[in-house]
Amino acid sequence: MSDSARTDLIRYECQDRIATITFNRPEKLNAFDDGMVMRMAEVLHGFDIDPDADVAVLRGEGRAFCSGADVHQRQLRPEAEMKKHGGPQGWGAHSAELFVRSINWKPVITAPHGFAVGLGLAMVLESDIIVAEAGTKFQVAETVRGLSGVRHWALLAYRGLRSFATEVTITGRFFTAEEAAAAGVVDRVAPPGEHLEQAYAMARAIAGNPPLSVRATVRARRWYMEQAEREAYLQTNPLQLHLTEDFKESARAFAEKRKLGPFKGR
Repeated sequence: MSDSARTDLIRYECQDRIATITFNRPEKLNAFDDGMVMRMAEVLHGFDIDPDADVAVLRGEGRAFCSGADVHQRQLRPEAEMKKHGGPQGWGAHSAELFVRSINWKPVITAPHGFAVGLGLAMVLESDIIVAEAGTKFQVAETVRGLSGVRHWALLAYRGLRSFATEVTITGRFFTAEEAAAAGVVDRVAPPGEHLEQAYAMARAIAGNPPLSVRATVRARRWYMEQAEREAYLQTNPLQLHLTEDFKESARAFAEKRKLGPFKGR
């Protein structure tokens, strides 16, 4: 993939102290492959050091905010690659590091619509404020894919009710923006077609404050968030679920567009 094509997959713009970060792979429902994760790291770093930006709005083009990881590229890797990288992600393409490697700790508002699944849900939960369009559907896809959903459980529990976090993580069911708001996970649910307008209104309010005051809160919030994620990771990483038969079956079933299972617990 050329540098220009890779750059276009995630666009960065800034106006009036507000940056806009746009996922631009609508034909794949903004699914993230390794290249997009690495590009996202570059974009977030660029925003972090941009002297003209104080706050960012994160959005997706097309029918979905983000449908998660690109299963064909990340989860159907040969087992030798899985062992080498320690999971489905490629080297340097670990999405869990995106929001916790800042210098200036500027706030990010996510404005999800349509679907935010798996990796996409994690980015929503890691952001500082969530303004979701009514009817947006979320899912901890890792559970049904044979991976651990504990990172998402930790993020959901960090933002809202632990009982809700547990239920949606171990069932792997879709849940709505309205349910998430009732559980304290989503900050605001906007009427259809108004989520971006409300996200930018909130961004303008934030940009009107002394930036160092805002960043002090963001830095503290993300420090505690990272501790929750790190503890969850240490609990489950030794299980190496990405090497199990059930994980392989789930990835194959997704690629072949057929019913999952049967699973064997190994």
